[in-house]
Amino acid sequence: MIRLSDIECVLLDMDGTLLDKYFDDFFWEHLVPERYAEKHNVSFWRAKEVLMAMYRAHENTLNWTDIDFWSAELDLDIPALKEQIRHLIDIHPDVEDYLRMLRGHDKKVYMVTNAHYKVLDIKMKKIPLGHYFHRCITSGEIGCPKEWPEFWQKLENVLRFDKERTLLIDDTVAVLRTAKQYGIRHLLHKICANSKTAAAAADGFPVLCHFRDLIEEV
Repeated sequence: MIRLSDIECVLLDMDGTLLDKYFDDFFWEHLVPERYAEKHNVSFWRAKEVLMAMYRAHENTLNWTDIDFWSAELDLDIPALKEQIRHLIDIHPDVEDYLRMLRGHDKKVYMVTNAHYKVLDIKMKKIPLGHYFHRCITSGEIGCPKEWPEFWQKLENVLRFDKERTLLIDDTVAVLRTAKQYGIRHLLHKICANSKTAAAAADGFPVLCHFRDLIEEV
């Protein structure tokens, strides 16, 4: 694993990396299709087919995680639906210990997420991690998603991090690829993003399944 002494800045994704992606997968793949089917009087499977096509059309754009956009597009109150199942929001094991360790070693720690700011607020109220971060930054604030090369240039302009001494941990391979192309030296692919599904393939990046593995390396 990566030595802590080689790192001065840590960029951490939220959904799937720090928090269990089960909440998000259940929400978009089950609850939203269920409510969409009821609203349009179609079968659950037909609703899911329609929605998956809509999701794919907006993947890797700001719309993808913009719950105001989806509320208007689907004529559903997406924030209210998220609140209905907020009890499913959960944190991956050992995350808080890892964050505490980073702050104890005076590292710069930032949350960098594609999540909409309203979703960030919902989740941080359920799992209060905000105090561990020097700042939480959404792609909406930057103006483009993490999958775009422009994101990393704009983020560096904001945070002034040293690419050679920065670690990014993310569960999305497309994000890791773009960050690597930009020049961020230390990258970890958080697998086991959804605790109830099989781990994703490594796909060429060093993998992290359990945050305790990082703590043990210190």
